[in-house]
Amino acid sequence: MLLAADQACKAARQTDTALQAVQVEVFASQYRALVQEGQAQNLPAAKALGQRGRAKQSGAFNLLRRLLEREQEVLRFMRDLGVPFTNNLAERAIRMPKVKQRISGCFRTLPGAQNFCTIRSYLDTARKQGFGMLHAMRAVFSGQALALA
Repeated sequence: MLLAADQACKAARQTDTALQAVQVEVFASQYRALVQEGQAQNLPAAKALGQRGRAKQSGAFNLLRRLLEREQEVLRFMRDLGVPFTNNLAERAIRMPKVKQRISGCFRTLPGAQNFCTIRSYLDTARKQGFGMLHAMRAVFSGQALALA
């Protein structure tokens, strides 16, 4: 259902139009029905006798609960065509700093962390605009940084 909604959004972007309200509601009702079907198959775990606090729920149960509670956020890509279907670009942008942090443990100084972020931001923006990283770095070191919008 989500992939079908994504295809409909791609088609709407190509024609420079928004999805019709009827289409959005059809996809949203299908989404709700599928989540409710999943909840019927993944019932909440019962609290054990003598156990304090809440009962531990399965990952599937927790995911379905969040999908129902966060329906507006999950389906935002249909209502606002400027919102991408996935957040892969955002994840890729923060992957390198997280890897560096994991390997080093931390950045030694605040200016060092800021410099690292500035360089990564420049390279990531250059890559998104179709420039190669080597080309972007050569431009910087030759004193002619790319004019990235």
